[in-house]
Amino acid sequence: MSPHSTTSTQRHTLTGIGFTVLACACFSMLDTGAKYAGALLPLLMALWLRYVLQSVLTVGFGVGRYGLDIFRTQRPGFQFLRAILFCLSNAFAMLSLRYLPLAEFTAIVALTPLALTLLAALWLRQPVSPLRWVLVALGFAGTLVIIRPGGGQFSGWALVWPALQLVANTAYQILSSRMAGKERPLTTQIYTSLLALSLTCITLPWIWQLPHTTALWLAALAMGVGSAVGHLMLLKAYEKAQPATITPFLYSQIPCALLAGWLVYGHIPDQWAVLGMVVIALCGGASAWLSVREGR
Repeated sequence: MSPHSTTSTQRHTLTGIGFTVLACACFSMLDTGAKYAGALLPLLMALWLRYVLQSVLTVGFGVGRYGLDIFRTQRPGFQFLRAILFCLSNAFAMLSLRYLPLAEFTAIVALTPLALTLLAALWLRQPVSPLRWVLVALGFAGTLVIIRPGGGQFSGWALVWPALQLVANTAYQILSSRMAGKERPLTTQIYTSLLALSLTCITLPWIWQLPHTTALWLAALAMGVGSAVGHLMLLKAYEKAQPATITPFLYSQIPCALLAGWLVYGHIPDQWAVLGMVVIALCGGASAWLSVREGR
């Protein structure tokens, strides 16, 4: 490989990492807005506002880049199922954020790669190495350190919602992986946004309530823009760098959420919660990286 090619590869890698960190910052902005809007608006109304803005931005970008061909899909059934799982994951996330601070919630969601490993072993009967089992166990231990059942500040229903969100998000990721390479990623993003919007539109006659303050409108804007731009940034990241390079930097969303939670809500996790976040990030990143290395 020539020096010029090496320099170009390094530049693309750094660009991909930069897009990944920007995407994580956008997702933290999304969760920050969702925490505020979800506490003051009906749940489905808050989701509808998010999907309206997300759809406008995503469809506008897709049509501007590829024209109407961006709507061509070979798997409408998979697209619809993905949108349902997307809605469920978002709804459970918003319910979780009513009770959990941003950073703690983000760390629990980061268990998804470990949950995928557990599902692969118990349901899909795929072989799992001892190292992976150690990572799963440590990740679960990190979660227990954060929530500290019986001795922490979170209990009861506050812990049910993130558990359901983890289940829905894991199913969503499995379906997304099955669709990888079979549909254009931006096409899938557009259909997910539009179908999610359609599903929430059905409920509008019963839940209609527009934001009545500037802060609520800003929260809605943060949800829509954060989701649309975050997913587009992630698509760009995977165009520039390999998944094994990108995956560890996805956990930059945890410090982004910690910063957002402090700036907007004045919450600072205690030392035990921070320790749990670090453990989850390290274990999740290692598990996802192993998945890429093993071609699974």
